[in-house]
Amino acid sequence: MMKNESPVFLLKDVLKATSGTLLSGSPETVFYGISTDSRSLKKGNLFIALQGEHFDGHDYADTVFREGASGILIHEEEKISSVMADQGHVVIRVADTLSALGDLAHDWRKKFSVPVIALTGSSGKTTTKEMIASIIARKKNILKTEGNLNNLIGLPQTIFHLNDQHEMVILEMGTNARGEIKRLTRIAEPTIGLITNIGPAHLEGLGTMATVREEKSDLFLNMSPPAIAVINLDDEAVAGASEKWRGGKVTFSMSPNADVTVKDIERNGARGTRFNLIIRGNVQKTDMKITGLHHVYNAMAAAAVAVAADVDIQTISEGLAEFRPFSGRMEIIKLNNGAFVLDDSYNANPASVREALMTLKDLKTNHNGFVFLGDMLELGTEAEEMHRKIGMLIATIGVKALFLRGDFSKIIAAAAMEGGMSPENIFFLSDGEQGTDYLNKHLKKGDWVLVKGSRRMKMEEFVARICEDFGRDKSAIKDNPSTGSE
Repeated sequence: MMKNESPVFLLKDVLKATSGTLLSGSPETVFYGISTDSRSLKKGNLFIALQGEHFDGHDYADTVFREGASGILIHEEEKISSVMADQGHVVIRVADTLSALGDLAHDWRKKFSVPVIALTGSSGKTTTKEMIASIIARKKNILKTEGNLNNLIGLPQTIFHLNDQHEMVILEMGTNARGEIKRLTRIAEPTIGLITNIGPAHLEGLGTMATVREEKSDLFLNMSPPAIAVINLDDEAVAGASEKWRGGKVTFSMSPNADVTVKDIERNGARGTRFNLIIRGNVQKTDMKITGLHHVYNAMAAAAVAVAADVDIQTISEGLAEFRPFSGRMEIIKLNNGAFVLDDSYNANPASVREALMTLKDLKTNHNGFVFLGDMLELGTEAEEMHRKIGMLIATIGVKALFLRGDFSKIIAAAAMEGGMSPENIFFLSDGEQGTDYLNKHLKKGDWVLVKGSRRMKMEEFVARICEDFGRDKSAIKDNPSTGSE
């Protein structure tokens, strides 16, 4: 079993890739798999002692060797003095273990000629990644980012799963500090790169919108021809980021002058969205089981990436039709009383909240809309103003009641009231207030409830409570996987 672990590294290759120094142990050692977590370590692994705000891998040196690690990679010798006393253990010292993790992942990636798709953006990354995967997987064996493994630790972990059975890799790249996209791009060496959009997100770490633009632009700036850049022509910042790119390009836009565009968009409520997908003059009618205009943009982005990967239009359309939203990402749940929950609770930034609110406006038509909203986090000095703007927008779309959780609740409420919303219809979700008592009295057939907020706000708790109180319509799950999918 040990020898089936991927990747396999000779010790000499680890030293070369990381510029490391062998402090003890046999130079002939072979490592089967990489571990950064002592709890999931397997026999034969090389353990990399990462350090974080609340953990230090050096503290587990004794543990990992007892569990069968073949070696440990460290950057602070004094912290593993007990292990250093045993010269039989392989101990490698590097300047920085996080950098070494990326160096090893890059070294492993270079062993394969497989095409690599990398995407970043302020919103829509995960949904677009899954749309791309739905398309590409119809023709090829793919490796893709799972969950939220899109940072300096998660992306290398994904790459380490790469083997000779994979025909394409799809990597999501996240950031909350300057320089991360540059580093991730250099680790991954993508052959196709996509920036979905550039907007206000992670301002607490990045500071200003100018820095956000620079950070996201680093994807294109650190790719090398003959890689292909996939460009959103409708996003001025993305279009600007592509100006210095001298390699191949595939463009997408709502206007007809792009390689990929759409027309004749039909919004069919809970049933999803239909449109004509147009790729370089070829037209294919496409039905998607997901709602919201921003998801049409995500679909265009995914289609453009597929074009860059030489996928035909019919396969692209079929892949988009098969895509289903994940839990907490614009998932539509039909309740037993005929009302709907629009569960977008997974995360939030100003752009995605605006998109979710406008989608709610489209969906509810002449029925009532209810909004459960948690704070948008990591916005730095812009946080108050951005929450104020969301409050004003809520007032304009005409919701029956607003339920707020978080430190910025009062700012949102004040802006909503300034926009004309009655204070009697605004509630603060604290001190045990769940909002569901109100819904039990007012939520009727055809009404819609939007639940949205940043990850740490745990807005999924309200989705669970609403579904518990009203029950999920199981016939809707059977008839249409986009409504109430588990």
